[in-house]
Amino acid sequence: MKKLFYLILVLTTFYSCEDVIDVDLNESEPRLVIEASINWFKGTQGNEQSIKLSLSAPFFEEDVPPANGAIVQIQDTNANVYNFVEVDNTGIYTNNSFIPIIDEVYTLSILYNDELYTATETFKSVAPIDFVEQIDDGGFSGQDIELKAFYTDPANIENYYFFEFISDVTVVPNLEVYEDRFTDGNQIFGFYTEEDLKSGDVVTIRNYGVSERFYEYMFVLLQQGSDENGGPFETQPATVRGNCGNQTNPENFPFGFFRLSEVDEVIYTIQ
Repeated sequence: MKKLFYLILVLTTFYSCEDVIDVDLNESEPRLVIEASINWFKGTQGNEQSIKLSLSAPFFEEDVPPANGAIVQIQDTNANVYNFVEVDNTGIYTNNSFIPIIDEVYTLSILYNDELYTATETFKSVAPIDFVEQIDDGGFSGQDIELKAFYTDPANIENYYFFEFISDVTVVPNLEVYEDRFTDGNQIFGFYTEEDLKSGDVVTIRNYGVSERFYEYMFVLLQQGSDENGGPFETQPATVRGNCGNQTNPENFPFGFFRLSEVDEVIYTIQ
């Protein structure tokens, strides 16, 4: 009986401790974060585009500060210049006269706080989604719904794909990247599964054509953020550099990427 009383006393004392532990984290100077994704959805003119600029923030900060007052331009090889104008101090810069041209080379320039940031990228095409196949007995449990979005890869051309699956079931979209090294010229698929999907749910499926460099960039990011990596005792992820650089002060490099993609979209309702 005395042993039982002692055990209860120890457990009560242990679980009633609520000491606040302050974690002192190193903080660096804010860096510019560039979200310059130029997307041309099939069947549209692609003239309305936007670029989001923000600043990196401390780990425990909930609000992401916008980068206001920048001068943002995109120029093609024919000297066409597209000016992006900020909307109401949001850090979102828009242009409604952009002309997308597949395989054209575009250069992004951003003047912010007297420093010039640039990036150059090629506008990439994408194979259309042929059809979507639904499997009702997938996953580890054999009861999850799986979706396969099939597309036909063009033969004898290096292609890289970025898939986005958006649904109301999850807050964050499911992202995947694919290459055609072993599937050149074949019909292949982007894959999505979610245990909470049910009949009537709507999933937006987008397939983006991307460059090899963006594929490699996203591949590393997705590896670092996957459930299989980054356990509590793993080495901390390294900073992943995009294709944007600081021409004025190279050490103050930005985060983010400049991407130009043709996009095919299918809105699928779960059966």
